[in-house]
Amino acid sequence: MNLLTIRKRPQPVLALAEHDRRVVWRLAALLLDYPGERTLSLLDQISGAAAELPEHVRTHFDAVLAYLRDTPSIEVAQSYVETFDMRRRASLHLTFYAYGDTRKRGMALLRFKHAYRQAGVELGDEELPDHLPVLLEFAATVDPIGGERLLGEHVPVLELLRLSLGDNDSPYSDVLAAVLATLPPVTTADRRRIAELAAQGPPEEEVGLEPFAMDPSLFDATEGRR
Repeated sequence: MNLLTIRKRPQPVLALAEHDRRVVWRLAALLLDYPGERTLSLLDQISGAAAELPEHVRTHFDAVLAYLRDTPSIEVAQSYVETFDMRRRASLHLTFYAYGDTRKRGMALLRFKHAYRQAGVELGDEELPDHLPVLLEFAATVDPIGGERLLGEHVPVLELLRLSLGDNDSPYSDVLAAVLATLPPVTTADRRRIAELAAQGPPEEEVGLEPFAMDPSLFDATEGRR
């Protein structure tokens, strides 16, 4: 008698070839990162790669690419900081929505770093491991299975971020839509979680991220952007 039941992997919103999904993650990683000189210099290459994607996902990149091409770089950089670094409900750090700067967030961050280490990646101190561009880069270039698992576990946060960006008419909203299209659809339970996160907002706690004491490199990383 077979006592084991194989759990079927949830299907993504859009049926994409594995290569195309990884291209979506790679492009999203570049476009959601800080728009410095290097990223802006790659716009032609990014546009070319996006043009090779199926139309139903390619169009998600049109608005942000047009915005980055047509807007002065100083304005792009300033808007990026105002959008992602100064608004608590638009943070690119996935665990921030549920845990804010509290002790519990430390354990959630360790799970990300362990996943990277298991795949042979040692994350530097300049960024926390739950930073969305870091995770997307990991999924696109190192471990698509492990990366997709972490992305899938944070679908409610990704959808909440998409909605928040959309409410502010940000061109980055469509980039989140592209990422979500590569993942299982939002469920009823996800929608309840989204409503909870939206209503409560990221919690605050004066003690900060003390569990990082277990991992000095992570503790140091908290001195960077939240």
